[in-house]
Amino acid sequence: MSMPTALFLAATMATLLAAAPAAQGAGRYVEVEYPPSSAAGELQVGVTYTLWIPEGVPHLRCIVVHQHGAGRNAASHGATAAYDLHWQALAKKWDCALLGPTYHVLNDAIDTTPGGAQLWFDPGMGSDKAFLRALGDLASRADHAELSAVPWVLWGHSGGGIWSDVMADLHPDRVVAMFLRSGAAAMFRNRVFPQPQVPAAAYTIPTIANAGVKERKTDGSVGPWEGSKTIFEEYRAKGGLISFAPDPRTGHECGDSRYLAIPFFDAVMAMRLPAKGSRDQTLRPVDTSKAWLAPLMGDTAQPAAAYKGKPNEAVWLPNEAVAKAWMEYVKTGTVGDTTPPPAPSHVRISPSAGEGTEIAWDAAVDFESGIGGFVILRDGQELVKLPEKPSANTYGRRLFQEMSYHDTPEPPVAEMRYVDRTASAGQKHRYAVITINSTGLRSKAATQ
Repeated sequence: MSMPTALFLAATMATLLAAAPAAQGAGRYVEVEYPPSSAAGELQVGVTYTLWIPEGVPHLRCIVVHQHGAGRNAASHGATAAYDLHWQALAKKWDCALLGPTYHVLNDAIDTTPGGAQLWFDPGMGSDKAFLRALGDLASRADHAELSAVPWVLWGHSGGGIWSDVMADLHPDRVVAMFLRSGAAAMFRNRVFPQPQVPAAAYTIPTIANAGVKERKTDGSVGPWEGSKTIFEEYRAKGGLISFAPDPRTGHECGDSRYLAIPFFDAVMAMRLPAKGSRDQTLRPVDTSKAWLAPLMGDTAQPAAAYKGKPNEAVWLPNEAVAKAWMEYVKTGTVGDTTPPPAPSHVRISPSAGEGTEIAWDAAVDFESGIGGFVILRDGQELVKLPEKPSANTYGRRLFQEMSYHDTPEPPVAEMRYVDRTASAGQKHRYAVITINSTGLRSKAATQ
């Protein structure tokens, strides 16, 4: 790794680790890191695997993998994936761990240039071996031996989508579901990219291929849109359980795709994960009787039994709830929410080293919409709304953990704390905290 890249990644991780205790929900982080290897068949770029484990879970049921894309910016932002409160909420609901791998690429090349991204997003070049090794090492460090055997939920952006696609071909019996944002192995068929034969078991993995309409090529070349559409068409022709979800607002950025990905994963995990407490890791088959279908590039789905078109050319959706989310998403690029978030808890007030009064709190995530921010009240009046500064980007609905291009929190990860530097000296104030979800709905106030 070059020194500037190494220093940047080290600084990013140090910032994240320093902020984590106050910023995150209850749980712990475990990390392993491997240097690049020069051995044939081994991973030629370094990698860090950061795993979040929810508190109070004696036996983990699966791992949710949030895999970043190609390039240095994607790799540095991948370092925050395991710290994302919304994705942690999905993992926690199902007693799963959340894994954020970060590959230490040296440049923005998407080929086998030394330090380039194809060295990892082609699992055959060593990232498959490194991933399996990491699961074993993390299992040992976390004292959760089951991590080596539990199934995987795979989310991947760009190169991460390619990686997830190929990993599902290599390990179809381990994959609960996939969400491929702007990335599928079909993108690289016109290049030297050895792709494994798709096994029959891969067609039984519920999958959403998701791409932004602004990615669509007009020159006949193949990019993320074309690759996503290709895997959809090929899988559906074989009866594969796959959807194509065009995002009408975006290009290659992830936008608000999490508001479709999370309910999709939630529905499929309910169908496929082994029973809670079971030591048998065999995935259950999907109950296809609940499926809905929709025409490709259409925006209206209906129960499969009522669908009049050709089923093997139709968008497949696992149930009514996901179908409704999909219909809204392909029309608007997001999914709304009509229920307010849970109220914060454990509001704590303390002096802040002569700077004023510190307010700290905990907050459960609104499962549908995440945490958009907080309002701090002092003596019943609004003191501040967090985040305070205008958003630095417009990649999607604003979140308390500012959203990056890559569906990860912008570093440094926001903390659930605020220092009131305007409090009157010697005067006691009463504080309260309100959660706002990403659609703007407010919770009840939690007081100290």
